[in-house]
Amino acid sequence: MDYLQLKKDIIEFSKSIGIDKIGFASSDPFIEMKNLLIRQQELGFQSGFEEKDIEKRTDPSLIFDGPRSIIAIALAYPSRMKDAPKGKKGERRGIFCRASWGIDYHILVREKLELLAEYIDSKVPNSRFKLMVDTGELVDRAVAERAGIGWSGKNCSIITPEFGSYVYLGEMITNLPLEPDEPLHDQCGECRLCIDVCPTGALVQPGQLNAQKCIAFQTQTKGFLADEFRDKLGNRIYGCDTCQTVCPKNKGMDFHVHPEMEPNPEIVKPLLQPLLSISNRDFNEKFGKIAGSWRGKKPIQRNAIVALAHFKEKSAVKDLVEVLKKDVRPVMRGTAAWALGKIGGTEAKEALLNAEKVEQDEEVKTEIKKGLNYFIVKDEA
Repeated sequence: MDYLQLKKDIIEFSKSIGIDKIGFASSDPFIEMKNLLIRQQELGFQSGFEEKDIEKRTDPSLIFDGPRSIIAIALAYPSRMKDAPKGKKGERRGIFCRASWGIDYHILVREKLELLAEYIDSKVPNSRFKLMVDTGELVDRAVAERAGIGWSGKNCSIITPEFGSYVYLGEMITNLPLEPDEPLHDQCGECRLCIDVCPTGALVQPGQLNAQKCIAFQTQTKGFLADEFRDKLGNRIYGCDTCQTVCPKNKGMDFHVHPEMEPNPEIVKPLLQPLLSISNRDFNEKFGKIAGSWRGKKPIQRNAIVALAHFKEKSAVKDLVEVLKKDVRPVMRGTAAWALGKIGGTEAKEALLNAEKVEQDEEVKTEIKKGLNYFIVKDEA
Protein backbone atom coordinates (compact mmCIF):
# COMPACT_ATOMS: atom_id res chain seq x y z
CA MET A 1 0.00 0.00 0.00
CA ASP A 2 1.31 3.44 -1.01
CA TYR A 3 0.32 5.40 2.11
CA LEU A 4 1.63 8.69 0.75
CA GLN A 5 -0.75 8.38 -2.19
CA LEU A 6 -3.53 7.27 0.13
CA LYS A 7 -3.07 10.40 2.19
CA LYS A 8 -3.33 12.55 -0.97
CA ASP A 9 -6.47 10.66 -2.00
CA ILE A 10 -8.02 11.18 1.45
CA ILE A 11 -7.31 14.90 1.29
CA GLU A 12 -8.86 15.14 -2.18
CA PHE A 13 -11.94 13.18 -1.12
CA SER A 14 -12.36 15.29 2.01
CA LYS A 15 -12.69 18.38 -0.15
CA SER A 16 -15.36 16.72 -2.27
CA ILE A 17 -17.60 16.08 0.77
CA GLY A 18 -17.31 19.56 2.23
CA ILE A 19 -14.60 19.13 4.85
CA ASP A 20 -12.99 22.56 5.07
CA LYS A 21 -9.68 21.48 6.54
CA ILE A 22 -8.01 18.14 7.22
CA GLY A 23 -4.81 17.22 9.03
CA PHE A 24 -2.93 14.13 10.11
CA ALA A 25 -1.27 13.45 13.46
CA SER A 26 0.70 10.71 15.13
CA SER A 27 -1.10 8.57 17.69
CA ASP A 28 1.56 9.07 20.35
CA PRO A 29 0.36 9.96 23.85
CA PHE A 30 -0.42 13.65 24.39
CA ILE A 31 2.06 14.27 27.20
CA GLU A 32 1.75 18.07 27.41
CA MET A 33 -2.03 17.86 27.44
CA LYS A 34 -1.87 15.19 30.14
CA ASN A 35 0.18 17.48 32.36
CA LEU A 36 -2.24 20.36 31.70
CA LEU A 37 -5.27 18.20 32.55
CA ILE A 38 -3.67 16.98 35.77
CA ARG A 39 -3.04 20.60 36.74
CA GLN A 40 -6.63 21.55 35.81
CA GLN A 41 -7.92 18.72 37.97
CA GLU A 42 -5.77 19.78 40.92
CA LEU A 43 -7.06 23.35 40.65
CA GLY A 44 -10.70 22.28 40.26
CA PHE A 45 -10.92 24.00 36.87
CA GLN A 46 -12.69 21.17 35.00
CA SER A 47 -16.34 21.46 33.98
CA GLY A 48 -17.34 17.91 34.89
CA PHE A 49 -18.71 17.26 31.40
CA GLU A 50 -15.41 15.75 30.26
CA GLU A 51 -14.21 12.14 30.28
CA LYS A 52 -12.91 11.76 33.82
CA ASP A 53 -10.05 9.35 33.03
CA ILE A 54 -7.10 11.56 32.08
CA GLU A 55 -5.13 8.56 30.80
CA LYS A 56 -7.88 7.77 28.27
CA ARG A 57 -8.05 11.43 27.26
CA THR A 58 -4.38 11.53 26.38
CA ASP A 59 -3.33 8.02 25.28
CA PRO A 60 -5.01 6.75 22.09
CA SER A 61 -3.78 3.21 22.71
CA LEU A 62 -6.07 2.94 25.74
CA ILE A 63 -9.20 3.49 23.65
CA PHE A 64 -8.15 1.90 20.33
CA ASP A 65 -6.31 -1.33 19.60
CA GLY A 66 -3.10 -0.60 17.69
CA PRO A 67 -3.45 3.08 16.72
CA ARG A 68 -1.11 4.24 13.95
CA SER A 69 -2.37 7.75 13.16
CA ILE A 70 -5.19 10.23 13.78
CA ILE A 71 -7.07 12.18 11.12
CA ALA A 72 -8.43 15.54 12.27
CA ILE A 73 -11.02 17.61 10.42
CA ALA A 74 -12.53 21.08 10.73
CA LEU A 75 -15.77 22.55 9.39
CA ALA A 76 -16.15 26.33 9.21
CA TYR A 77 -19.33 27.85 10.64
CA PRO A 78 -20.95 31.31 10.26
CA SER A 79 -20.18 34.13 12.65
CA ARG A 80 -22.86 36.53 11.45
CA MET A 81 -26.60 36.12 11.23
CA LYS A 82 -28.60 37.41 8.30
CA ASP A 83 -31.79 39.29 9.14
CA ALA A 84 -31.22 39.02 12.89
CA PRO A 85 -34.29 40.23 14.81
CA LYS A 86 -33.71 43.07 17.25
CA GLY A 87 -35.01 42.87 20.77
CA LYS A 88 -36.88 45.85 22.14
CA LYS A 89 -38.85 46.90 25.19
CA GLY A 90 -41.68 44.41 25.65
CA GLU A 91 -40.05 41.96 23.22
CA ARG A 92 -36.66 41.12 24.71
CA ARG A 93 -34.62 38.37 23.10
CA GLY A 94 -31.99 35.92 24.26
CA ILE A 95 -29.07 34.58 22.23
CA PHE A 96 -27.58 31.15 21.61
CA CYS A 97 -23.83 31.15 20.92
CA ARG A 98 -22.63 30.62 17.35
CA ALA A 99 -21.67 26.99 18.01
CA SER A 100 -25.40 26.33 18.47
CA TRP A 101 -26.52 27.86 15.18
CA GLY A 102 -28.03 25.51 12.62
CA ILE A 103 -28.26 21.73 13.01
CA ASP A 104 -26.37 20.22 15.97
CA TYR A 105 -22.73 20.19 14.87
CA HIS A 106 -22.12 16.80 16.50
CA ILE A 107 -24.36 15.29 13.84
CA LEU A 108 -22.82 17.25 10.96
CA VAL A 109 -19.19 16.54 11.85
CA ARG A 110 -19.88 12.85 12.54
CA GLU A 111 -21.55 12.51 9.15
CA LYS A 112 -18.40 13.84 7.46
CA LEU A 113 -16.20 11.48 9.49
CA GLU A 114 -18.41 8.52 8.58
CA LEU A 115 -18.20 9.37 4.87
CA LEU A 116 -14.43 9.67 5.20
CA ALA A 117 -14.19 6.32 6.98
CA GLU A 118 -16.32 4.64 4.29
CA TYR A 119 -14.06 6.04 1.59
CA ILE A 120 -10.86 4.91 3.31
CA ASP A 121 -12.33 1.46 3.89
CA SER A 122 -13.10 1.21 0.18
CA LYS A 123 -9.44 1.94 -0.54
CA VAL A 124 -8.04 -0.20 2.28
CA PRO A 125 -10.46 -3.00 3.21
CA ASN A 126 -10.57 -3.97 6.89
CA SER A 127 -9.30 -0.58 8.00
CA ARG A 128 -10.35 0.29 11.53
CA PHE A 129 -11.50 3.64 12.92
CA LYS A 130 -12.75 5.30 16.08
CA LEU A 131 -14.69 8.49 15.37
CA MET A 132 -15.02 11.32 17.89
CA VAL A 133 -16.78 14.68 17.99
CA ASP A 134 -16.57 16.69 21.22
CA THR A 135 -17.87 13.94 23.50
CA GLY A 136 -15.09 11.43 22.73
CA GLU A 137 -12.26 10.65 25.09
CA LEU A 138 -9.50 12.57 23.31
CA VAL A 139 -9.18 16.34 23.59
CA ASP A 140 -10.24 17.66 20.17
CA ARG A 141 -8.08 20.74 20.56
CA ALA A 142 -4.91 18.71 21.24
CA VAL A 143 -5.48 16.50 18.21
CA ALA A 144 -6.26 19.44 15.92
CA GLU A 145 -3.17 21.29 17.09
CA ARG A 146 -0.87 18.31 16.50
CA ALA A 147 -2.47 17.71 13.07
CA GLY A 148 -1.76 21.28 11.91
CA ILE A 149 -5.42 22.34 11.76
CA GLY A 150 -4.59 25.46 13.79
CA TRP A 151 -2.76 26.65 16.86
CA SER A 152 -4.17 26.65 20.36
CA GLY A 153 -5.03 30.25 21.17
CA LYS A 154 -4.86 31.99 24.50
CA ASN A 155 -8.65 31.63 24.64
CA CYS A 156 -8.24 27.82 24.54
CA SER A 157 -9.77 27.64 21.05
CA ILE A 158 -8.10 26.26 17.95
CA ILE A 159 -7.44 29.20 15.64
CA THR A 160 -7.01 28.42 11.95
CA PRO A 161 -5.35 30.84 9.52
CA GLU A 162 -8.22 30.35 7.04
CA PHE A 163 -11.32 30.47 9.25
CA GLY A 164 -10.21 31.91 12.57
CA SER A 165 -11.62 29.96 15.52
CA TYR A 166 -15.08 29.56 13.98
CA VAL A 167 -14.59 25.87 13.25
CA TYR A 168 -16.06 22.61 14.53
CA LEU A 169 -13.53 19.87 15.19
CA GLY A 170 -13.64 16.10 14.90
CA GLU A 171 -11.16 13.27 14.57
CA MET A 172 -10.74 9.59 13.91
CA ILE A 173 -8.08 7.24 15.22
CA THR A 174 -6.96 4.73 12.58
CA ASN A 175 -4.78 1.66 12.27
CA LEU A 176 -3.17 3.13 9.14
CA PRO A 177 0.37 4.60 9.19
CA LEU A 178 -0.46 7.96 7.60
CA GLU A 179 2.31 10.55 7.55
CA PRO A 180 1.72 13.28 10.17
CA ASP A 181 1.52 16.96 9.29
CA GLU A 182 3.50 19.73 10.92
CA PRO A 183 1.82 21.54 13.82
CA LEU A 184 1.27 25.29 13.42
CA HIS A 185 3.23 27.64 15.66
CA ASP A 186 1.43 30.07 17.96
CA GLN A 187 0.40 33.25 16.14
CA CYS A 188 -1.31 35.11 19.00
CA GLY A 189 1.87 37.05 19.79
CA GLU A 190 1.52 39.57 22.60
CA CYS A 191 -2.25 39.95 22.15
CA ARG A 192 -4.30 39.12 25.25
CA LEU A 193 -7.66 40.70 24.42
CA CYS A 194 -9.56 37.49 25.11
CA ILE A 195 -8.10 37.29 28.62
CA ASP A 196 -8.72 40.95 29.37
CA VAL A 197 -12.38 41.01 28.31
CA CYS A 198 -13.57 37.62 29.61
CA PRO A 199 -16.71 38.59 31.60
CA THR A 200 -15.84 36.45 34.62
CA GLY A 201 -12.06 36.20 34.45
CA ALA A 202 -12.38 32.53 33.53
CA LEU A 203 -9.30 32.75 31.31
CA VAL A 204 -6.79 32.55 34.13
CA GLN A 205 -3.76 32.88 31.89
CA PRO A 206 -2.91 32.13 28.24
CA GLY A 207 -4.25 28.68 27.40
CA GLN A 208 -5.72 28.02 30.85
CA LEU A 209 -9.46 28.15 31.45
CA ASN A 210 -11.27 27.78 34.75
CA ALA A 211 -14.35 26.11 33.27
CA GLN A 212 -16.26 26.59 36.52
CA LYS A 213 -16.17 30.37 35.97
CA CYS A 214 -16.81 30.28 32.22
CA ILE A 215 -20.15 31.80 31.21
CA ALA A 216 -20.57 29.11 28.54
CA PHE A 217 -20.35 26.43 31.24
CA GLN A 218 -22.59 28.31 33.64
CA THR A 219 -25.36 28.58 31.05
CA GLN A 220 -25.44 24.77 30.92
CA THR A 221 -25.77 24.09 34.64
CA LYS A 222 -29.17 23.09 36.02
CA GLY A 223 -29.14 24.42 39.56
CA PHE A 224 -29.32 27.97 40.86
CA LEU A 225 -26.95 30.30 39.07
CA ALA A 226 -24.42 31.65 41.56
CA ASP A 227 -24.91 35.33 42.40
CA GLU A 228 -21.53 36.27 40.94
CA PHE A 229 -22.62 35.19 37.45
CA ARG A 230 -26.15 36.59 37.27
CA ASP A 231 -25.18 40.12 36.33
CA LYS A 232 -22.57 38.78 33.89
CA LEU A 233 -24.97 36.66 31.88
CA GLY A 234 -26.58 39.49 29.93
CA ASN A 235 -29.03 37.99 27.45
CA ARG A 236 -27.01 34.82 26.84
CA ILE A 237 -29.20 31.77 27.23
CA TYR A 238 -26.67 29.25 25.92
CA GLY A 239 -22.93 29.62 25.55
CA CYS A 240 -20.68 32.65 25.27
CA ASP A 241 -18.73 34.02 22.29
CA THR A 242 -16.89 36.95 23.87
CA CYS A 243 -13.39 35.48 23.69
CA GLN A 244 -13.95 34.71 20.01
CA THR A 245 -15.62 37.93 18.90
CA VAL A 246 -12.81 40.10 20.28
CA CYS A 247 -10.05 37.98 18.72
CA PRO A 248 -8.22 39.92 15.95
CA LYS A 249 -7.70 36.62 14.09
CA ASN A 250 -11.49 36.39 13.70
CA LYS A 251 -11.87 39.82 12.13
CA GLY A 252 -13.77 39.45 8.87
CA MET A 253 -14.17 35.70 9.33
CA ASP A 254 -17.70 34.67 8.35
CA PHE A 255 -18.26 31.55 6.30
CA HIS A 256 -21.58 30.33 4.95
CA VAL A 257 -20.46 27.18 3.15
CA HIS A 258 -22.70 24.63 4.88
CA PRO A 259 -26.46 25.29 4.53
CA GLU A 260 -27.17 23.09 7.57
CA MET A 261 -25.25 25.56 9.75
CA GLU A 262 -27.34 28.58 8.80
CA PRO A 263 -29.17 29.89 11.86
CA ASN A 264 -32.91 30.31 12.08
CA PRO A 265 -33.06 33.76 13.72
CA GLU A 266 -36.26 32.99 15.66
CA ILE A 267 -34.62 29.89 17.14
CA VAL A 268 -31.15 31.18 18.02
CA LYS A 269 -32.35 34.63 19.06
CA PRO A 270 -35.71 33.77 20.59
CA LEU A 271 -38.18 35.96 22.45
CA LEU A 272 -37.54 35.46 26.17
CA GLN A 273 -41.01 35.62 27.73
CA PRO A 274 -42.56 32.72 25.76
CA LEU A 275 -39.71 30.52 27.03
CA LEU A 276 -40.99 30.77 30.60
CA SER A 277 -44.08 28.69 29.90
CA ILE A 278 -42.99 26.58 26.93
CA SER A 279 -43.96 22.89 27.15
CA ASN A 280 -41.48 20.06 26.77
CA ARG A 281 -43.06 19.11 23.47
CA ASP A 282 -42.90 22.64 22.05
CA PHE A 283 -39.35 23.07 23.32
CA ASN A 284 -38.21 19.90 21.59
CA GLU A 285 -40.01 20.80 18.38
CA LYS A 286 -38.45 24.26 18.24
CA PHE A 287 -35.00 23.74 19.74
CA GLY A 288 -34.42 19.98 19.65
CA LYS A 289 -32.21 20.03 16.54
CA ILE A 290 -29.68 22.56 17.81
CA ALA A 291 -26.68 21.81 20.01
CA GLY A 292 -27.87 24.21 22.72
CA SER A 293 -30.81 21.97 23.60
CA TRP A 294 -28.74 19.07 24.89
CA ARG A 295 -29.34 19.90 28.56
CA GLY A 296 -33.07 20.28 28.11
CA LYS A 297 -35.27 23.31 28.68
CA LYS A 298 -34.53 23.94 32.38
CA PRO A 299 -31.20 25.80 31.99
CA ILE A 300 -32.60 27.76 29.03
CA GLN A 301 -35.65 28.85 31.02
CA ARG A 302 -33.58 29.80 34.05
CA ASN A 303 -31.23 31.83 31.85
CA ALA A 304 -34.21 33.51 30.17
CA ILE A 305 -35.40 34.67 33.59
CA VAL A 306 -31.94 36.06 34.38
CA ALA A 307 -31.89 37.83 31.00
CA LEU A 308 -35.28 39.45 31.67
CA ALA A 309 -33.90 40.70 34.99
CA HIS A 310 -30.86 42.04 33.12
CA PHE A 311 -33.18 44.10 30.90
CA LYS A 312 -35.37 45.05 33.91
CA GLU A 313 -38.26 44.12 31.64
CA LYS A 314 -41.44 45.37 33.33
CA SER A 315 -43.74 43.53 30.93
CA ALA A 316 -42.30 40.23 32.20
CA VAL A 317 -43.45 40.77 35.79
CA LYS A 318 -46.81 39.06 35.26
CA ASP A 319 -45.16 35.98 33.73
CA LEU A 320 -42.52 35.86 36.46
CA VAL A 321 -45.21 36.04 39.15
CA GLU A 322 -46.87 33.01 37.52
CA VAL A 323 -43.56 31.13 37.63
CA LEU A 324 -43.07 32.08 41.28
CA LYS A 325 -46.58 30.92 42.20
CA LYS A 326 -47.02 27.81 40.07
CA ASP A 327 -43.75 26.32 38.81
CA VAL A 328 -43.02 23.05 40.61
CA ARG A 329 -39.25 23.46 40.17
CA PRO A 330 -37.52 25.34 43.00
CA VAL A 331 -34.81 26.70 40.69
CA MET A 332 -37.42 28.38 38.51
CA ARG A 333 -39.41 29.80 41.43
CA GLY A 334 -36.29 31.04 43.18
CA THR A 335 -34.77 32.62 40.08
CA ALA A 336 -38.09 34.31 39.31
CA ALA A 337 -38.20 35.70 42.86
CA TRP A 338 -34.73 37.19 42.49
CA ALA A 339 -35.64 38.60 39.05
CA LEU A 340 -38.81 40.23 40.38
CA GLY A 341 -36.74 42.07 42.97
CA LYS A 342 -34.26 43.12 40.32
CA ILE A 343 -37.01 44.45 38.05
CA GLY A 344 -38.96 46.08 40.87
CA GLY A 345 -42.40 47.64 41.01
CA THR A 346 -45.47 47.29 43.26
CA GLU A 347 -46.76 44.09 41.62
CA ALA A 348 -43.39 42.41 41.97
CA LYS A 349 -43.05 43.39 45.63
CA GLU A 350 -46.56 42.15 46.47
CA ALA A 351 -45.86 38.83 44.80
CA LEU A 352 -42.66 38.38 46.79
CA LEU A 353 -44.37 39.21 50.08
CA ASN A 354 -47.15 36.74 49.33
CA ALA A 355 -44.67 34.05 48.31
CA GLU A 356 -42.70 34.60 51.49
CA LYS A 357 -45.76 33.52 53.51
CA VAL A 358 -46.33 30.22 51.71
CA GLU A 359 -43.01 29.04 50.25
CA GLN A 360 -41.63 25.87 51.86
CA ASP A 361 -38.36 25.33 49.99
CA GLU A 362 -35.40 26.83 51.86
CA GLU A 363 -33.41 27.77 48.75
CA VAL A 364 -36.42 29.51 47.26
CA LYS A 365 -36.96 31.36 50.54
CA THR A 366 -33.38 32.62 50.30
CA GLU A 367 -34.04 33.89 46.77
CA ILE A 368 -37.26 35.61 47.91
CA LYS A 369 -35.21 37.45 50.55
CA LYS A 370 -32.71 38.48 47.90
CA GLY A 371 -35.57 39.84 45.82
CA LEU A 372 -37.06 41.76 48.73
CA ASN A 373 -33.64 43.16 49.63
CA TYR A 374 -33.66 45.11 46.36
CA PHE A 375 -36.70 47.02 47.65
CA ILE A 376 -35.02 47.71 50.99
CA VAL A 377 -31.97 49.10 49.23
CA LYS A 378 -34.20 51.27 46.98
CA ASP A 379 -36.17 52.54 50.00
CA GLU A 380 -32.98 53.42 51.86
CA ALA A 381 -31.62 55.20 48.82
